[in-house]
Amino acid sequence: MRADSPGIQAPGFEVIEFRPRATKYCLCIPVINEGARLKEQLLKIRDRALDADVVVVDGGSTDGSTDPALLSELRIRTLLVETSGTGVSRQLQAAFAYGLNEGYQGIVTIDGNNKDDINAVPAFIEQLDRGVDLVQGSRFAPGGRAINTPISRLFGIKLVHAPLVSLAAGFRYHDTTNGFRAYSRSLLQHADVQPFRRVFSGYELLWYLNVRAPRTGHRVVEVPVIRRYPERSKIPTKISPVAGKLKVLLEVLKVFRGKLDPAPVHTSHARKATPE
Repeated sequence: MRADSPGIQAPGFEVIEFRPRATKYCLCIPVINEGARLKEQLLKIRDRALDADVVVVDGGSTDGSTDPALLSELRIRTLLVETSGTGVSRQLQAAFAYGLNEGYQGIVTIDGNNKDDINAVPAFIEQLDRGVDLVQGSRFAPGGRAINTPISRLFGIKLVHAPLVSLAAGFRYHDTTNGFRAYSRSLLQHADVQPFRRVFSGYELLWYLNVRAPRTGHRVVEVPVIRRYPERSKIPTKISPVAGKLKVLLEVLKVFRGKLDPAPVHTSHARKATPE
């Protein structure tokens, strides 16, 4: 599948490749102005020698954190510069389009603000190897840890976001705002999923895939992860306290009501969503 194929509405993005594909899966990191946090995270990834090519997806950084010379030195495979400037969903579409075009069998995503423990990446890859289609990282799953999470976030996730997404999906999620995930090639290419549409611009694609994967019979699991917020410094987030959280809630409600579902397509896909 090409990003410019009929029915594919991937955003425009520039591709800067530093080295050839070397692995079955890629680890995609959407970023905007993450500064030293991104460099620290990429150093950890380099030292961990993960079995996944690393792709940084820049949504318009101006702080020098995605300088190509720096990323090449840190053993990144590719820098994608997304040019539409319309939000995380478009960055993810760029990552998905690139990953599919390059022949990867699955795509792991992780935020670029150094809150997540990259040592969990092999667990995501293991689930993809088992045939799982959507792997959701959960700090609330047995073995996971939520460190210094703001109380407002905990309440929002546990009492509003996760229950709404779970009800719409027919699958019990516990940590639906977590961007540490993995997606199979099959899921991203499925005719009843269609993630490459312009209706996605903010964060909607994340919640949509949470809902759409189990509803189309794809296999879904949660795996435990550690997410650590800084103890005293400013919380690394792009979601503002009031307007940002309201926007997220409206996006979830739109997904809940099926407003982002594609036109029905007949499919013989019969696999069930199976929690493990």
